[in-house]
Amino acid sequence: MSTRSGPGHGRPDPGLSTIMSERRQLINLAYRLLGSLAEAEDAVQETYARWYAMSRQQQDAIESPGAWLTKVASRICLDLLGSARARRERYVGEWIPEPLPGPAEWITGPSGSATVDPADRVTLDESVNMAFLVVLESMTPAERVAFILHDVFRYSFAEVAEITGRTPAACRQLASAARRRIRASQAPAAPAAQQASIIRDFTQAWEAKDIPALIGLLDPDATAIADGGGLASAELRPIEGGERIARYLVDLAGRAASNVTFLERTVNGQPGLVAQRDGVTVTVYAFAVAGDRIKHIWAIRNPDKLRPWTTG
Repeated sequence: MSTRSGPGHGRPDPGLSTIMSERRQLINLAYRLLGSLAEAEDAVQETYARWYAMSRQQQDAIESPGAWLTKVASRICLDLLGSARARRERYVGEWIPEPLPGPAEWITGPSGSATVDPADRVTLDESVNMAFLVVLESMTPAERVAFILHDVFRYSFAEVAEITGRTPAACRQLASAARRRIRASQAPAAPAAQQASIIRDFTQAWEAKDIPALIGLLDPDATAIADGGGLASAELRPIEGGERIARYLVDLAGRAASNVTFLERTVNGQPGLVAQRDGVTVTVYAFAVAGDRIKHIWAIRNPDKLRPWTTG
């Protein structure tokens, strides 16, 4: 998982280059806390705005600018998580975290043109796979912040307590509760090569409209969730059960335009799929694979969440 890379260690020069060198760390932290690249960018921008709103004398008085930036960014994210819950209650349909492309996909798009996006500064590891982020969404804001700061970024509970305004013991309990949620909801993932093979077979069965083959690849208790955000057509409720999902997918394939193509891509560090229409990404599919079956499918169609997947 990600480790600490500066905050809280030594006394760096609070010059522009030093301050801006913390940006990658802050984006990594904010994305894991918020599940949204756009919101992470806003949180980090606000963090820097607060730093530069101080006088140089005030900045010089801060022993570790990196630690200060991390503390402020974490508190901003904690506040955003509280308001996000209310916003997501008004969200049209299901809300899925924003998907991240793999490095090859975000550095060069299908047209060969280089793209510039905050995603190129997010480190991909097991703490950003879609199944993990979905579980984080079930946590309280305080649980999520305590868990991410301690278990992912390796901050001590004393440091987490200073950031959250709670006691170290309370933060320890919050992180422990978050860990229990993770363990209860996640089955051991299949190796990446096995996942890729299963998803490839799934894609071929889907394109062939082979219901029995799809049922064989889906866990009997599988779920499929789509996120259109009211901006793209999508099922408003999860589809449950392997057979129901298979029949729905075949029906969807029958209604899909002939100019839709599927591409194998890395989604949040794991094998996934991208659907493109006339070369434009319209859906990103993330999967959770356990054993030799697909347990979860997440289809992100909200165009606002597909920015890193589009070319300039």
